[in-house]
Amino acid sequence: MNAGTDPDNDKKGKNKDLDFTPDDLKEGLTGVVWVKMSSSEIQFESQTKTKINNPEVQSAVYQIAKKGLEEYLEEHPQTAQAIVAKISLANRARMAAKAAREAVVRKGALEGMTLPGKLADCQEKDPARSELFIVEGDSAGGSAKQGRDRAHQAILPLKGKILNTERARLDKIIEFEGLKDLIVAMGMGIGETLDIAKLRYHRIIIMTDADVDGAHIATLLLTFFFRHTVPVIEGGYIYLAIPPLYKIAYGTVSKYVYSDEEKETYLKNLTPADQQKVGIQRYKGLGEMNPEQLWETTMNPATRTLKQIDIVDAARADEVFTTLMGQEVAPRKKFITTHAKTANLDI
Repeated sequence: MNAGTDPDNDKKGKNKDLDFTPDDLKEGLTGVVWVKMSSSEIQFESQTKTKINNPEVQSAVYQIAKKGLEEYLEEHPQTAQAIVAKISLANRARMAAKAAREAVVRKGALEGMTLPGKLADCQEKDPARSELFIVEGDSAGGSAKQGRDRAHQAILPLKGKILNTERARLDKIIEFEGLKDLIVAMGMGIGETLDIAKLRYHRIIIMTDADVDGAHIATLLLTFFFRHTVPVIEGGYIYLAIPPLYKIAYGTVSKYVYSDEEKETYLKNLTPADQQKVGIQRYKGLGEMNPEQLWETTMNPATRTLKQIDIVDAARADEVFTTLMGQEVAPRKKFITTHAKTANLDI
């Protein structure tokens, strides 16, 4: 984009060819384009339906928008100057982020690093047969390490809540110890160096407590995967572990249940005499389970329940992550009050 051709200004270095990109030009720009055509004729570029691919539509919109913008900006030079300043700001921010990424690569922040000390790796070297459990807290991590199948299950405990990566720069992500350990453990790199073929585990299982904090940590991890390593979701490699909420025991019989509804149903099916003998244990966290219980309920491939994470509607997923994990409070509050069916209170 040429900022001007006035020789006096060029001599002063005020005007020159600036390396703007389409993203710089669209930063902060909102526009509404209404196109009327039959559904049988319209062609979208991809599943996300963010761009119409019909050449005749592109040509018509370009001609009308170009003429209208030229006339408006000529008549409103102050607005034009404000737009150019905004584009310049977006350009500088992009170049700064690019420089930060390149600095990370130059410094070799990830290359050649040994596996993190907190990672209890598995013996299996075939990614298709290897699993990585991302566990909340050192206590649950200890139980998971003792209860796992060392042959093909690796454990990486995370301490506390991780960085919200919805709008985080790559250098900030790599500086965060928990995420850096995760990136190194997965082995495929990140950003422009990401190579999904180098992924060390074809099951990456998020295993957090069955409470509000656990759900928040799982959401933060899913935000990281969706925003910065989306190929692992597209490849079907991300899972959520479903730990039990209760252990119901009477006599020599024990039953693990995974929801309040399942608990009530199970209790109703017991005889009145058995109901008097029942002992109910509520698990507030994975750390309350011993290694054998954690293996039996949540880690054993023969008995566990996993939810595989996939992307059905990319545009909708992008919107939800922006709403829930972005900086704007009002849209998040509206989303929660609209969609929340019940309030889960940990008392």
